[in-house]
Amino acid sequence: MTLPLPRPVFDAATGSGAFGDLPDWDLTDLYPAPDAPEVARDMGWLEQACAGFAADHEGKLAALDAAGLLACVQVYEKIDIVAGRLMSYAGLRYYQNTMDSERAKFMADMQDRITAFTTPLVFFSLEFNRLDDAHLEGLLAANADLARYKPVFDRMRAMRPYQLSDELEKFLHDQSTVGAAAWNRLFDETMAGLTFDVPGEEDPLNLEATLNLLTDTDRAKREAAARALAGVFEKNVKLFARVHNTLAKEKEIHDRWRKMPTPQTGRHLSNHVEPEVVEALRNAVVAAYPKLSHRYYRLKAKWMGLDRMQVWDRNAPLPIDTPKLVDWDTATRTVMEAYGAFSPRMAELAEPFFTKGWIDAGVKPGKAPGAFAHPTVTTVHPYVMLNYMGKPRDVMTLAHELGHGVHQVLAAGQGELLSSTPLTLAETASVFGEMLTFRKLLDAAKTPAERKTLLAGKVEDMINTVVRQIAFYDFECKLHAARAEGELTPDDINALWMSVQAQSLGDAFDFMEGYETFWAYIPHFVHSPFYVYAYAFGDGLVNALYAVYAEGTPGFQEKYFDMLKAGGSKHHKELLAPFGLDASDPKFWDKGLSMIAGFIDELEAMEG
Repeated sequence: MTLPLPRPVFDAATGSGAFGDLPDWDLTDLYPAPDAPEVARDMGWLEQACAGFAADHEGKLAALDAAGLLACVQVYEKIDIVAGRLMSYAGLRYYQNTMDSERAKFMADMQDRITAFTTPLVFFSLEFNRLDDAHLEGLLAANADLARYKPVFDRMRAMRPYQLSDELEKFLHDQSTVGAAAWNRLFDETMAGLTFDVPGEEDPLNLEATLNLLTDTDRAKREAAARALAGVFEKNVKLFARVHNTLAKEKEIHDRWRKMPTPQTGRHLSNHVEPEVVEALRNAVVAAYPKLSHRYYRLKAKWMGLDRMQVWDRNAPLPIDTPKLVDWDTATRTVMEAYGAFSPRMAELAEPFFTKGWIDAGVKPGKAPGAFAHPTVTTVHPYVMLNYMGKPRDVMTLAHELGHGVHQVLAAGQGELLSSTPLTLAETASVFGEMLTFRKLLDAAKTPAERKTLLAGKVEDMINTVVRQIAFYDFECKLHAARAEGELTPDDINALWMSVQAQSLGDAFDFMEGYETFWAYIPHFVHSPFYVYAYAFGDGLVNALYAVYAEGTPGFQEKYFDMLKAGGSKHHKELLAPFGLDASDPKFWDKGLSMIAGFIDELEAMEG
């Protein structure tokens, strides 16, 4: 379960109040309680099923006929569902309050036990990958139900060149809970426990509340928050440097043993995307920095009456922007109407999230930062987490995460093994949901000032999604390359961070002392190395997709739902073909980037 990058949507210590009654999760669709008999029942079944699977099939896959292999895969899928259900429940409870030691213990114990139970399954993918190509093709040709799993088999077999001996793979599986998973927990719990003393605030603030102040209308407050963040990150920078050094070294060891050609290879394989497609995206975005972020921030500096921007001005509201809080009911109505205008079916799919306890919206002590949609398992339903504080951007975050949720509901029909969408495509429905909501608000704008505020907000979100994430990707590439040469000091990591900041943000900025440590709080670098380019991929893809929709392409809605329903059963080329799009064409990315540039053109024209 991965937490997306925090957006500036945060504050305070209560789940309700000025925004109306904010919903909490009802996790009983997974399990009634941690000590419920259903948990013990499923744990017992899982232990026996894993042992039984290995006893029945280890060393025997090559002898199975098509029906036998299908039965084997179906048992494996059922095991995946039960293990996923248990871990989803433990993880979601934990993220509701990461400071609760009982919840942390429950999750850690579940992780340990499920890892131990599933160790006997490690043989399956290794042995499957040793099946002869011609033999497997014959089995798939003989049984249509088995052939449905071909995309799963293709992804497994893509790992063939990089797999280790059965014994080593079992060791790595067993050892994982005290490796990366343990460092991830240390990072999460440290972050959740940090407090920041911001002048003017009565009590120390958590990370969410302090980041929220970076979008305050008061420039002095923004500066105070930025300096408070820098002070606390600096105090803890040795610990964060240790986390990064250890995880990057562990990854380098795994990659070296697997003979992975680059640190990014594993991510590209899991995303089912070719390295050259990612490289084309990265190069297109970097080449566009001057016409996107550099140009926009010079414009913003002018609007704010500043010769030079400081980092605490980057996400500041515009001077013409009237601060307003959006209550939960209004946010719900806005997003549901935007979804419904696209297709009544989309609103129907979104409705249960609001009515059945599938959203946890309030900011609460110990709650994980940021926002995410977690699909749990295909036999239950997704859950959405927000930290809702009534900012207009929070409405966009709701639209974004709800898009993920709708996508996950539709893809569930593929079954557990085929439903999971590669990260590059997983951002499609979320960013599209945001775009629908943004266009609805833009069409309803009553004054030029309101239109300007909306356009500027959207440009800033797109810069955060495209420019910032590619800069983050470059930082990670540099970090892993440097760590391969030896241990990195905090100053080394700081220097790598600053090397991508000026390049991506442009000449409008001065960077305060202390900003060099701001890499420390970004969870993706810890949880999911090289994840971040998926955001830029998704944004570029959706911009191109939305252009096709805006042209009034016949049957667009049906094609769109078909794409979401496909889950992980099709490659990006196959999914985009009905729309006349091809992400492997280097010019593809320019379409998406030109949409952002077009918004900046309109903002510049308003100056005239």
